[in-house]
Amino acid sequence: MKTRIITAIVAGLLFVPLVIIGGLPFTLAVFLLAAVGMYELLRMKEIPVASVPGLLAVLALFSFLLKPDWAEAVTSFTGYSKIEVVYALVLMLLIYTVVVKNRFTFEHAAFTVLAMLYLGIGFYYLIITRDAGLEYIVYALIVVWLTDTGAYFTGRAIGKRKLWPEISPNKTIEGFVGGIVVAVIAACIFQMFMPVTHSYLILIGVTILASVMGQIGDLVESALKRHYGVKDSGKILPGHGGILDRFDSLLFVLPLLNLLHFVG
Repeated sequence: MKTRIITAIVAGLLFVPLVIIGGLPFTLAVFLLAAVGMYELLRMKEIPVASVPGLLAVLALFSFLLKPDWAEAVTSFTGYSKIEVVYALVLMLLIYTVVVKNRFTFEHAAFTVLAMLYLGIGFYYLIITRDAGLEYIVYALIVVWLTDTGAYFTGRAIGKRKLWPEISPNKTIEGFVGGIVVAVIAACIFQMFMPVTHSYLILIGVTILASVMGQIGDLVESALKRHYGVKDSGKILPGHGGILDRFDSLLFVLPLLNLLHFVG
């Protein structure tokens, strides 16, 4: 627990100032986080990041992460949109399966492409949400962090019925509900100081959806780790695991908030 707390404090001291500053420093930090996340996913599938498919995956990931103005600059310079660039990289990945005579298979390629989408879309919306305003990214972080905290303590206090034991044995239905309740309370308090919407009804509805989606994102990563037989996605954060272990919920919540047109 001591290691976990120290890591959380150090990570917070590094990440929170970048969130507040925003702009280029935050965007570059997100690129780095996404790259580490890609490394962690590829490692589960035993695909070296320092390989042809690994490099193609990172290039495609970075293409996904390009903000609209950056993407326009790339299009002006190359004549190709970022989606066309990603498609070209995916074709190269499929061609590679032939070149190496199926030592890198279609299954490996499919895993790599899904990893690009999972990380690319999630981290792209991390950048876009911060650009929309500090209040939106802080709101998202509060919902995710307080859902996690509320679920943990509620589950420990009164949790009896298992939520999904085959995927995450320690999670309970009581903890799941407790996380949502704590997130809603925290969001309402936050709304008093940094409004993110004109209606508390909308705020509560969106917060419930976001809290549920965040917990689903956590379960998805738990299922992934269980399938590949790993305890944590990585070891970069002592006591917490890897980047995916910390950002799995946000990667689901941020796209949801933007697809609901809640951000901005």
